[in-house]
Amino acid sequence: MSVSAESAPGAPVGAATGSLTAMAGRVRRRLTSRAASVAAIVIAMLWTIPTFGLLVSSFRPEQQIKTTGWWTFFRDPQITLENYREVLLEGSNPLAGYFLNSFVITVPSVLFSVFLACLAAYALSWMEWRGRDWVFIGIFALQIVPLQMALVPLLRIFVGWGLEDFEKYWTVWIAHTVFGLPLAVFLLHNFMSELPRELIEAARVDGADHARIFRSVALPLVVPAVASLAIFQFLWIWNDLLVALIFAGGTADVAPLTVRLAELAGTRGNEWQRLTAGAFVSMVVPLIVFLSLQRYFVRGLLAGGLKG
Repeated sequence: MSVSAESAPGAPVGAATGSLTAMAGRVRRRLTSRAASVAAIVIAMLWTIPTFGLLVSSFRPEQQIKTTGWWTFFRDPQITLENYREVLLEGSNPLAGYFLNSFVITVPSVLFSVFLACLAAYALSWMEWRGRDWVFIGIFALQIVPLQMALVPLLRIFVGWGLEDFEKYWTVWIAHTVFGLPLAVFLLHNFMSELPRELIEAARVDGADHARIFRSVALPLVVPAVASLAIFQFLWIWNDLLVALIFAGGTADVAPLTVRLAELAGTRGNEWQRLTAGAFVSMVVPLIVFLSLQRYFVRGLLAGGLKG
């Protein structure tokens, strides 16, 4: 007597699994084909053309930058380092001081947000407490709120608590940490909740408390996610201008590199030669950080984005 596919145990599941495997194979073959590789190379080249033009313009004389396009450099190549010298060394506010301010703002902000996000992600993933799911939903919903809507309420909180000294680094540290926590907690929670339950249970059987499990079991296993989050936060904070203008005071003692870049164009926006050199200087550090840790960035985002 024959048995139908619907009545056979596991037949529908096996058929569905086989269909998904075949579909994944077809997609993989298409993405790794020669045409796909050529298309990816073309897209990458088109994507990098503006950056290449910025680099070329940063080495051109002021008169040529203001009168001709960067592509005319190859017809009449003239190279000068005057733009970089003027931006980095000359003037009352050289770029070097703002460069240091960006480091002082970015590194602690990244460390604070990543550390707090790791603790929150573990608590939301492996600690049982009332209202845990609702708290996670609230954290997820905070990602939808535009940053601009939260600036004025946070500013009023600072002023109401007597924390209106915006010429200190700690105000912008708090602002960047607060604004970066929702996405950071969401990414790390998705990654940490996928850890094998057997490892956590084995650690509990051995007598480890939550602090020991977090430090010795969970944290070493989520290093790719932590690294990717740190890179993401570093790039966002380093390139931020809005939060810096409001919470960093706008003074040369505290203001980051992006504030000075906005001033380099001049009051009438005609100092293009300084802006090209300053913009490329500001790009060097994020590019080094991203390219050196790119594999962790991709692995962490993919792993954390699979489980919602």
